[in-house]
Amino acid sequence: MESRPPFPPFDVDSAAIKVRKAEDAWNRKTPSAVALAYSPESQWRNRSAFIQGRAEIEAFLANKWATELEYRLCKELWAYTDNRIAVRFAYEWHDTNGQWYRSYGNENWQFNQQGLMELRIASINDVAIDKSDRTLIWTDDVRPEDYPSLSELGL
Repeated sequence: MESRPPFPPFDVDSAAIKVRKAEDAWNRKTPSAVALAYSPESQWRNRSAFIQGRAEIEAFLANKWATELEYRLCKELWAYTDNRIAVRFAYEWHDTNGQWYRSYGNENWQFNQQGLMELRIASINDVAIDKSDRTLIWTDDVRPEDYPSLSELGL
């Protein structure tokens, strides 16, 4: 059986690890790899889109990262319970016309006993920004360990 540690029930440390692993995976922008963190029957609400199962998740992410260019994401643990985690996040990207955006959001996650996410509910708002206003700037695929958090950045 597939699994993805850490497993529920979560404590503050294991929930923070789960959040950082998700952030790192999304920043690598490999839809097939990211989709493996979700149960085969996972359900999403992402903005106004309703997505079910890994194939739809993978297609959604491929389209996302084909249109949200130079995507950089930072997540922060907000709260947790036995098998649920709440996250706040911000990410920056630009469209094909070069317009930069900062997208702010909150996610609610629910995990099965194998540590796979079975439910993801995301609410997201986009704000146009100037390129000079970007704050999520690093050169590697993932945010460096010593890079400021959302709270430290004032986001």
